[in-house]
Amino acid sequence: MQDSVILPQWLDNLIFEQLGAKYCRSNADMTVIDWDKNDVLNYLGTYFPRSYAESYCIFSVFFKKYPERFSNKMELSVFDFGCGTGGEIFGLVDALSNYFPEIKQVRIIALDGNQHALRLLERVKENYNTVSKTSIILRIVPLRIDDFYDLTTAKRILRQDFDIIMTFKAICEFVTKERFEQRNAYAHIVREFLPKLKGDGIMLLVDVTTYSNVSKEWLPKMMDAGLDESGCSLLQKNESYNQTFYVTHNKMKCDISKIAWRLIQKPR
Repeated sequence: MQDSVILPQWLDNLIFEQLGAKYCRSNADMTVIDWDKNDVLNYLGTYFPRSYAESYCIFSVFFKKYPERFSNKMELSVFDFGCGTGGEIFGLVDALSNYFPEIKQVRIIALDGNQHALRLLERVKENYNTVSKTSIILRIVPLRIDDFYDLTTAKRILRQDFDIIMTFKAICEFVTKERFEQRNAYAHIVREFLPKLKGDGIMLLVDVTTYSNVSKEWLPKMMDAGLDESGCSLLQKNESYNQTFYVTHNKMKCDISKIAWRLIQKPR
C-alpha cells in the first residue's frame, strides 16, 4: 500500500528506546511552540512517525512522476519552516535516497521556536548520518514567530534559494494563535517564502484537516483560498478532502494520520 510505511528499525529504536519518546495521541489544537520537554517527547513518539510517513509517501510519488526534477543534482538544499522534531526531514531524505542515489548531500535549514524539539532533531540527525548513504548537513534556526516582523526576520536569514521548502502541521498554529491577525496565514507564508525557491524548486504544505474555532473555517479550505490568493502554481494535491496515511512502529500498528497537502511551485 503506497500510503503505508513501517518506521525504519534503527529510527524506531532511537526515538523510543534511546530518546524516550511516548505515544500519546491527541486531537486537540497543536501549539507545539509552547510545549515543555515532556510534551515534546509525546510529540516525538506520536507525530514524528506520522510526519516521516507522510513526507516519505508524498515525495516518493512526486519523484516517481517527475524523475527529471532533481536527476542532474549531486546536492540539494532544503528549508523546513516549523520543523519541530523533524520527522518530515528524514522521510524526505529517505525518499531522495531511493529515487536519486547520486545525491550524496542534503543541506537543510530547519527553523522552529521550540528548543526541546530542536535538540531532539539534532540527536536524530547525528544518528541518521551514521546509517545513511545520504549525508544531512543541518543548520538550526531557533526563532519564535510571533508576528509579521519575526517572519520578515526569518526571511532575511535565508540568504540562498532552495530546491525544496516545506512546512508540516505548523501553519495551523499561526491560525490558532492569530499570529498574522485576520490575514490568511497560508497566503502570507507562501508569499514570503515562494520567492526563495530555485527555478525548478518545489514547496510542500502539509496541515491537519480540522475545523479552526479561531478562523471559523476548515483548514484545507483555508489553505486552498490562501494558495489562490498567493498566485502560486499547483503541482499536486491530495484527492478529495484529505488523505490517510498509515505508519507502524513499536508502539502502534498502522497508526492513522489524515492530512491535507499541496505541492506548489513558482507561477509558470
